[in-house]
Amino acid sequence: MSEYLPGIIWLVVLLIVNAFFVGAEFAVISARRSQIEPRAEAGSKAAKTTLWAMEHATLMLATSQLGITVCSLVILNVSEPAIHHLLEIPLGLTSLSGEAIGIIAFATALLLVTFLHVVFGEMVPKNISFSVPTRAALILAPPLVLVARIFKPVIWTLNGLANGILRLFKVEPKDEATSAFTLDEVANIVEQSTRDGVLEDTSGTLSKAFEFTAKTVADVEVPIKDMVLMPDKSSPADIQRAVAQHGYSRYILTNEDAEPSGYLHLKDVMDLTGPAAFAEPVPAKRIRRLASAYSGSDLEDALAAMRRTGAHVARVFDEAGTTTGVLFLEDIIEELVGEVQDATSGDQQP
Repeated sequence: MSEYLPGIIWLVVLLIVNAFFVGAEFAVISARRSQIEPRAEAGSKAAKTTLWAMEHATLMLATSQLGITVCSLVILNVSEPAIHHLLEIPLGLTSLSGEAIGIIAFATALLLVTFLHVVFGEMVPKNISFSVPTRAALILAPPLVLVARIFKPVIWTLNGLANGILRLFKVEPKDEATSAFTLDEVANIVEQSTRDGVLEDTSGTLSKAFEFTAKTVADVEVPIKDMVLMPDKSSPADIQRAVAQHGYSRYILTNEDAEPSGYLHLKDVMDLTGPAAFAEPVPAKRIRRLASAYSGSDLEDALAAMRRTGAHVARVFDEAGTTTGVLFLEDIIEELVGEVQDATSGDQQP
């Protein structure tokens, strides 16, 4: 019996080593940088090494695959004979022929080793890494990196050959595993989470945010023909009459070419009192400038531009440079959070 013990010990050792490579492989791919980076910034050496492994994912996969392949080839050669001969002892007590005993013992040993290899050497470590990817990566990635450095010449050669073959087929290899979600993936996650009852979006803010990214300036702009326009020489009295007639708090001013040149808010002229000041054109320094936005540009880009300039209103132009409408900051915000009401605002011209 003792002569077969080394084979059994090697079976256990190789299963553990194979499980390590499988677990490390899936842990490096499954772990998220957002979970590892804070630990690395706090000074964790394991986290720093894990980040390096994630940034060199193809190298880590090559190391894992080499380890798994070697274990798979060796495990049957060193363990099958021991199990085979152990099984021959009880089978020898039966009336079976020596040839039948050998066949049964070999088949049983092969099935047993295959079962142990698949379940304990492959599936169990893989499922553990999928279940707790961050913890698995922090534990398994550092020793995997050590193995990669020890066998660096072999692994770099194999990895380089694999990358060369990919480039022959016009495929550019990637070193780092994808650790971020695309917009569509996030939208699917939110939709699934809402359907499963683990996320509530009663206000619709999340769904509006995803719709927002697909909209352009043309989808939100107010057509110029629907605007209440006023000459840039308008007086506070003119603004007062416009407020009384239309109820809007802001008015677009046009130049001699009937092109939008700026805008005025009601509060910009409220302090202009007295007969002279009330009847004279509003001083140029009080007129607010307009931002500009191309009608085909993304709405989120227009929002970013308006935030940079501090403008709440933008002139919208088409490919020919012709003014097609006006874009209000409030209308952009409404696409994200719903309708925004103002005491002196109308539906189209806040």
